[in-house]
Amino acid sequence: MQRRWWMSVVMSLAAATAWAQMPAPEAAPAAEQEEVEEDAPPPLPELHPRHGDVLLGNGLAKMNVPENFEYLSPEDAQKVLVDVWGNPPGTKTLGMLVPAGIPVDADEGWGVVIEYSDDGHVDDEDAAGIDYADLLKDMQKGTQEENAERTQAGYPAVQLVGWAATPHYDQATRKLYWAKELAFSDMDTKDHTLNYNIRLLGKEGVLVLNAVSSMSALPQVEKDMKQVLAFTDFQPGHRYSDFNPSTGRVAAYGIAGLVAGKAAVKAGLFKGLFALLLAGKKAIAGVLAVVVAALGKLFKRGGNNDGTP
Repeated sequence: MQRRWWMSVVMSLAAATAWAQMPAPEAAPAAEQEEVEEDAPPPLPELHPRHGDVLLGNGLAKMNVPENFEYLSPEDAQKVLVDVWGNPPGTKTLGMLVPAGIPVDADEGWGVVIEYSDDGHVDDEDAAGIDYADLLKDMQKGTQEENAERTQAGYPAVQLVGWAATPHYDQATRKLYWAKELAFSDMDTKDHTLNYNIRLLGKEGVLVLNAVSSMSALPQVEKDMKQVLAFTDFQPGHRYSDFNPSTGRVAAYGIAGLVAGKAAVKAGLFKGLFALLLAGKKAIAGVLAVVVAALGKLFKRGGNNDGTP
């Protein structure tokens, strides 16, 4: 950080010296000045990034944020999601993570939006017996059935191509991750969309983390998201082992439901599996755009991408 700050000072001084030695340019016509002002991007909002131990949701969970990430509070996350990325306001988050040293409005900028699903204790007894090949077929069928409604509503059709990473559940840590490869009818077919999903099971709820990017970014997404997974945990009193079956709330879905889409399981079908919410962030091709969302929500960054749990 200090080196970047020092280099920016040096570059600023060098630029100022060069400017002082150059003849003053002629003033641009008023019309050109107005056009330049209109094309100029809005200033970034003031953000207050943090490192180290960060408590989420009034002590619900904790992140030990390393130097290559920065944590933004829920208020700052709202600024980025709405003011910078152009999403509709109103999304409730527990904050977000962004890579250190990369402006949130840069093409290579990305973020991990953190949310909590308070649906109850997720029973993981079905984990060992899930046939993920069969589950994928069901999800693909449901996606195709929804395309008629999606296109009628003005959204592009979507194809669930397959698993980019087969679902994996670690029963010791109660952590689940998987990835899907998606193809959208209005996007370049040379590079499909990646949706990388992470879920942390807690006492009576689930931490929800999604990564949305191009498929070409899969190696980097996996590396970064597994790092996030490792430094994120529930706090004592909110952990999976703290659940009391005689008094606690139980979710209406299990591990398969988390992968397929919990609301779809509640309804008995896969309707709504890839519901879309338009937003404004541009330039997704080849760029990490990591997002966390509840079912039926999507933070679109230059293309329609899946945001299911």
